[in-house]
Amino acid sequence: MREIWPSVLYLAQLISTVACNAPTVPLDDIVIEKTFVPEHCDRAVKAGDFVRYHYIGMFPDGKKFDSSYDKGSTYNVFVGRRQLIEGMDKALLDMCVNERRLVKIPPQLAYGKDGYGDIIPPDSVLHFDVLLLDIWNPQDQVEVKTNYKPETCTRTVDVSDFVRYHYNGTLLDGTLFDSSHTRLRTYDTYVGIGWLIAGMDKGLLGMCVGEKRVITMPPFLGYGENGDGSDIPGQASLVFDVVLLDLHNPKDGIMVQPQVVPETCPRKSQEGDYMRYHYNGTLLDGTFFDSSYSRNSTYNTYIGKGYVIAGMDEGLLGVCIGERRRITIPPHLAYGEEGTGTSIPGSAVLVFDILVVDFHNPSDTVQINTSFRPKVCDTRSKKGDFVKYHYNASLMDGTFIDSTYRYGKTYNIVLGAGQVVLGMEMGLQDMCVGEKRTLIIPPHLAYGERGVDGEVPGSAVLAFDIELIDMEEGLPDGYMFVWKENVSPSLFAEMDKNKDAIVEATEFSDYILQQVNEGKGRLAPGFDPHRIIENMFTNQDRDGDGKITENEFKLKADELQEHDEL
Repeated sequence: MREIWPSVLYLAQLISTVACNAPTVPLDDIVIEKTFVPEHCDRAVKAGDFVRYHYIGMFPDGKKFDSSYDKGSTYNVFVGRRQLIEGMDKALLDMCVNERRLVKIPPQLAYGKDGYGDIIPPDSVLHFDVLLLDIWNPQDQVEVKTNYKPETCTRTVDVSDFVRYHYNGTLLDGTLFDSSHTRLRTYDTYVGIGWLIAGMDKGLLGMCVGEKRVITMPPFLGYGENGDGSDIPGQASLVFDVVLLDLHNPKDGIMVQPQVVPETCPRKSQEGDYMRYHYNGTLLDGTFFDSSYSRNSTYNTYIGKGYVIAGMDEGLLGVCIGERRRITIPPHLAYGEEGTGTSIPGSAVLVFDILVVDFHNPSDTVQINTSFRPKVCDTRSKKGDFVKYHYNASLMDGTFIDSTYRYGKTYNIVLGAGQVVLGMEMGLQDMCVGEKRTLIIPPHLAYGERGVDGEVPGSAVLAFDIELIDMEEGLPDGYMFVWKENVSPSLFAEMDKNKDAIVEATEFSDYILQQVNEGKGRLAPGFDPHRIIENMFTNQDRDGDGKITENEFKLKADELQEHDEL
């Protein structure tokens, strides 16, 4: 070498036949022994390359005259530009990174007859133990090698995108200088706007989420002549093993991908609706973070009102019941730079695969769809009528709830008596015997926020397929018994069988039942007749002494009418 750094001379034993068996005659050229050659050699030194290498310089007797190891730094130099002694310029050619050579250089290719001061005598043969650590050339650019690329790649990294990635950073000889994995967090940054070293800014462009790359860059696209001041030496080529986990742009909105859309969709969700839906939540690289299925419960919320993250609020609009869609949400519409602190990292893009189970609006009423109505339909159901019907009940996603057919008998109620949910009361009105309907009942007209434990989830919209099998006309509103004929003017006397001027409970009950049996009067259908009669007696027994006197006894109305009641 043309210039030797001052150093303390040490004796060194060189385990090499070159050093131990020096020839006795002058050499015409250098002698090279390759003591280690790596299995893979992607690149070998050529004239004009810049190299970093370690060396130990010795005389033939093994006496050391110089060493880069002692200086704690590699020797960094261009090859073939006469910056080295001629023999070393030749010795470095065709070397691979991590290759080790023992080189013997004759004096005419070293320091010749002049030697080098007090360090190297004239006409000295020099031995060098060389280990090559780095090669690059001023013409080099970033080199990208893709080890894995996903089959589908809808988007690649572009200038001004924000990315999250993991990396291992090594020098060209494989020395690790940094790793995001050891810090247990991704490296998060903008690309192409100067937030990264130039080589990484270029090397990340065009990557897909999930892609794995090895990005190799020369020092002038890395940390240059001075390195980073700690783990990366000056003039070092850098190698980054990168896997891209996330990608978005601050200008991004949500992305909606319909997956399954029902053939019929009578209504799409809108702002203010209350929705029940299932979801699987993952990061953009597929990492799972949450699922409603694992809790065996839908997520229930108002949409478009800020009850959920902004991206989900938007992504749930315009869906049909039963629809499946994928909603991809950039972090500024999700959990932002902070994440959730647990399962969702900062600046993470979120992917939700959702299934809309049902939705409704607080202003909704019962939807009635008639599938069959008899041609002759003179009498229609109304409040007070005793109706018998069959039904199949399900949730909006088709989940079975109950059916009268499984019991082999109809469901029987009095309309308006509060015996079923309000939505069913409304849906059974104005029906003909034999008519078939489908009722869609919102939860506020069914079982509300609580539902029915083990049967109907809270806030569930219900679907009923109903068929009216039979109907008995009810009594006018407010009446539990009416006369079908004119009321006898001697009504009290007829009840008082034993003529003691007192009507006992048994006398009262026997009389009313007799009138019903003879077709002269009607009790309200669908109720316990004995309970009705008992209530009628109690109403007449005004002093509560268990008997009715003639003074206590009177009709419901002051004047007799066709439908009068006691």
